[in-house]
Amino acid sequence: MDPNDEYQTPFNSRYCTSAMKQLWSPRTRFSTWRQLWVWLAESEKELGLTQVTDKAISQMKEHVTVQDDEFEVVAQEEKRRRHDVMAHCHGFGLKAPAAEGIIHLGATSCYVTDNADLIFLKRGLDLLLDQLANVIKKLAKFALEYRDLPCLGFTHLQPAMPTTVGKRACLWIQDFLMDLRNIERARSDLRFRGVKGATGTQATFLKLFKGDHGKVEALDELVTKKAGFSFVFTITSQTYSRKIDLETLAALGSLGATCLKIGKDVRLLASFKEMEEPFEADQIGSSAMPFKRNPMRFERLCSLARKLKNLPNDAADTYSDQWLERTLDDSAIRRISIPEAFLAADACLLILNNVCSGLVIYPAVIRKRLNLELPFMATENIIMALSERGISRNVAHEEVRKLSQEAGRLVKEEGKENNLIEEVRKNEFFKPIWEQLDDLTTPSTFIGRAPQQVEKFCREEVNSALKSYSEVLSGNEKAELHV
Repeated sequence: MDPNDEYQTPFNSRYCTSAMKQLWSPRTRFSTWRQLWVWLAESEKELGLTQVTDKAISQMKEHVTVQDDEFEVVAQEEKRRRHDVMAHCHGFGLKAPAAEGIIHLGATSCYVTDNADLIFLKRGLDLLLDQLANVIKKLAKFALEYRDLPCLGFTHLQPAMPTTVGKRACLWIQDFLMDLRNIERARSDLRFRGVKGATGTQATFLKLFKGDHGKVEALDELVTKKAGFSFVFTITSQTYSRKIDLETLAALGSLGATCLKIGKDVRLLASFKEMEEPFEADQIGSSAMPFKRNPMRFERLCSLARKLKNLPNDAADTYSDQWLERTLDDSAIRRISIPEAFLAADACLLILNNVCSGLVIYPAVIRKRLNLELPFMATENIIMALSERGISRNVAHEEVRKLSQEAGRLVKEEGKENNLIEEVRKNEFFKPIWEQLDDLTTPSTFIGRAPQQVEKFCREEVNSALKSYSEVLSGNEKAELHV
């Protein structure tokens, strides 16, 4: 059948990096199963099992990567046997006939399925950590560049005291640093399931090694080391605890929430015309309205992030529904939710790496919008300045209140510019501070220590967090989206 006649996941066709798509591909999965069988056979031979021969291991190593023509053979065997692992044992045995009798020796299906999943979790988290570090670095550069550009702050989505463009970006970075720590923690908590047997007791391996507990433990450690893990679970059931999936997806779901929050922030700022994502020279914003510059990449980010932040629910339900030593109702959903969580996170970070390479700021619009509200925010400065000249605070408050209310009425009811400061300049009551008005209404006097906070934050917290990613960050090219 033509692939275009079948459903294709948008993660694969539109949104994700090649590295992440390849990680969760059937070829990678089933070739990893074969590699696990090689490591098991090698380790069993090293520990004295004479039925595992050099010829068997040699043939297995020659055919670790599953070839195109083998997938159909395995599919037919699985249709016959209704067991995917045994179907792949059969397929591997056809390619390595000298090993046919010792492939999977002493193991249960979860030896390959679970250990492979742990390998994929580890590799996937490494890919995401590198991407996230790049996003943080780009945002930090942006924050430092605009650390002292005053802009209107918002609380309740209503105008509030000014902040700076760079300080606002640091709020995003701070949340991403939390995500970085969460994902690093999830990765450091990963252990190998190892060689445990049908219910985790290692009974079959104890029989293989004729009651030698030391060799069973050594087998576990050997395979774990070959797989690149420092630690192995001492206790498992038939599977590794599905709590691991929950902890991993929870970290990714939290990243999704951060992406969604930031995406909404930029979309709001784009509607204010203060900030935009990069807009290509030939890009079309709307098929009907040629003037449109829709924030399509951040809209896509929000859409994918919404999916990502909800996927931990699948892992929570799966973990809590595992009866006793395990039930198989975890299998189908994990084949969907775990890869999708990684693919969704990958897609979100790909978008962010792309847009954070060229965020567009419009200082003139930012100044105009700030100046529209600044007179109201300067009222406290005016009252305090009058108090310093010996004028009653309450009297000053009343005079400022009357002018402020009238200025607000003109803005809201008649659509006029905010004329509060002009009225203050004309009112004799305020004459003692007329000469101070320029200083009292200068935007830079309202941003406090925002520039210094940005510098300290980037110098101490961002640089510290990114120290271990220096090699990855040295390339730091703009990420290209597929569409």
